[in-house]
This record gives sequence, C-alpha cells and structure tokens, in this order.
Amino acid sequence: MDTLKLKILDLLKEDARRSASLIATMLGTAEDEVARAISEMEADKVIVKYATVVNWSKVDDEKVTALIEVQITPERGRGFDAIAERIYLYPEVKSVYLMSGAYDLLVEIEGSSLKQVASFVSNKLSPIDRVLSTKTNFILKKYKQDGIIFEDQEDDHRMLVSP
Repeated sequence: MDTLKLKILDLLKEDARRSASLIATMLGTAEDEVARAISEMEADKVIVKYATVVNWSKVDDEKVTALIEVQITPERGRGFDAIAERIYLYPEVKSVYLMSGAYDLLVEIEGSSLKQVASFVSNKLSPIDRVLSTKTNFILKKYKQDGIIFEDQEDDHRMLVSP
C-alpha cells in the first residue's frame, strides 16, 4: 500500500468525518487524488465502515459487555475458521479474535443484563461442538477504547518553569 493511502487511513482513523478536501489540504495533495484513494480503499474493503465511538456510560445505558475466552478443538481442514464463523454470526457477538496463549478465541459480546450474557454462554456458545471450555470476564468500566480516553482528565494547573 502506498504512503498516501496510509496517511489517509491514519487521518480517517483519528476522525472519520474529515472530508477529502480537508485531508488533501492536510497532506498537501490534490483533492481528487485523495477522493480516488478513499474510493479505491472502500472498494477493496480496506475501509470497511465509518464508525462512532460512544461512551455508553454517559448515556446511562445499561449494556453489559463481556469478554469470553474460548478453548476449542480445531476442525480438520478448516482449523479455527468454521467455529469462529459459527460464533460471529450471532447478533450478540461484537468481535471474535483468534488468540495465542491459554485459549483459542476471544469473543466480545454485548447484552442488556448479566443474565442475558450468561444465557448466551450456556445456551448458545458452550453447546457448540468442539468448544471445550469458556471463561467469561465482564467489563466493569472502560477507561480507553480505540485510542480514545473516556475519563475526564483534570487540567494540569502547575506553573511552567523554565531554566
């Protein structure tokens, strides 16, 4: 991938609302070249979606998020892919990652209550053939997500001292 596209991706990752015109100005490039690069990356599925990061605790929404460590036996010929696909098709599932270490998959799910998450694990995830074990970890508070700090930070009120 060329340098221009990488720079465009960095700028869009920071703020997906930036226009091609603004990005072109920031990079010192022609607007049509930036627009063409963005279109190509969308067509090639390099840019998959433009999303908003929401601090749900400020909305007073009672969503429950859990990270579930899953140990599985890989399927002959398809490895972990077939089981991962079966898991990520559930609407509760937000993310699925193949991991190295003590477990094979990390599954992020979202529910309206602890009971709903527990029900998903016991009724949908655990009964899947080749799932050996699960370990559920509930997220109690998010401090930072996708490089964005959620906590209100105090301003530094120290006086500037120079030599």
